[in-house]
Amino acid sequence: MTDARPLGADEATFIAVVRSGDTARFALITERHRRELQVHCYRMLANYEDAQDMTQETFLRAWNKRESFKGHAALRTWLYRIATNVCLDFLAKRNDRTPVPSGLSDSGSEVLYLQPYPDRMLPEDPQESVVARETIELAFIVAVQHLPPRQRAVFILRDVVGWPASKAADALELTIASVTSALQRARVTMREQLPDRRLDWRSPAAHELSNDERGVVKSYIDAHERNDLDRLMSLLRDDLRFVMLPEAGTSVITAKDAVDGWVSGGLFQPGYDDWRCIATTVNRMPAAALYLRTPDDPEYRLFNIAVLHIVDGKIAELTGFDATDKPWLDLPPTL
Repeated sequence: MTDARPLGADEATFIAVVRSGDTARFALITERHRRELQVHCYRMLANYEDAQDMTQETFLRAWNKRESFKGHAALRTWLYRIATNVCLDFLAKRNDRTPVPSGLSDSGSEVLYLQPYPDRMLPEDPQESVVARETIELAFIVAVQHLPPRQRAVFILRDVVGWPASKAADALELTIASVTSALQRARVTMREQLPDRRLDWRSPAAHELSNDERGVVKSYIDAHERNDLDRLMSLLRDDLRFVMLPEAGTSVITAKDAVDGWVSGGLFQPGYDDWRCIATTVNRMPAAALYLRTPDDPEYRLFNIAVLHIVDGKIAELTGFDATDKPWLDLPPTL
């Protein structure tokens, strides 16, 4: 696997480290790539904890294969190749890492293993292909899961990371023709899964929340804390897409039916009506961490996190996640 480039400082240093067998220096030079490799694994797997594990496995495999690195490719390229194949090996062994039918009339499906990605763990590298909001949002991550694993790898390496076909083919041990064909099929699926979304992944993209999004989150939090169901209903689109993971059952329902369903399920009723919320972001999306105080409990305890996709001042999609026992979300367990 080669790049048309002279041996760089990182590569020369890495080769010296390999020759010396210095594990501490090996860790130091590879660690700087951890965040972007973890995002890469997350795009492949849609699960933060799996991405953490596979990133660690990437570094272990890199250490075991260190003698194979000759500097013909950039160190970053070499690590991406290893990470991609680590994820493919993981997916080959798991039969619970494919979307399942959602029960919707539009033949939709849902990703029950989906987890949110904490923004604090995103790379600080300004490369658009690594941190562009459009390629880390939940809808994108879910859409990618509908691709077969190797096709998924091709799509991410080509259209997100920005590799040429020859480099992707080398990494995946495929022909250039196979990579080109896989990419064409993947793009068709992505258009089907994201018909109303921006699909040009490598042009300049947004990073920050808009003022509109911040305003809707503030109103959502205020309505929750006041148990103002009319206000809450007014923030939801009438074709709201709602799912509470890891429970199965995506719904596309009216705003009234959504609120009525939450109330009939016990929310906003005595014992489930004392809320405090924190505005936050995950996957570069607006979100609210919801804290509930039950009778006789002096503290508000983390309940779940609601991730919002906001369109024209309304919540079009609400994805809820159980936020307990997930310290990596970096949310206080109590208020």
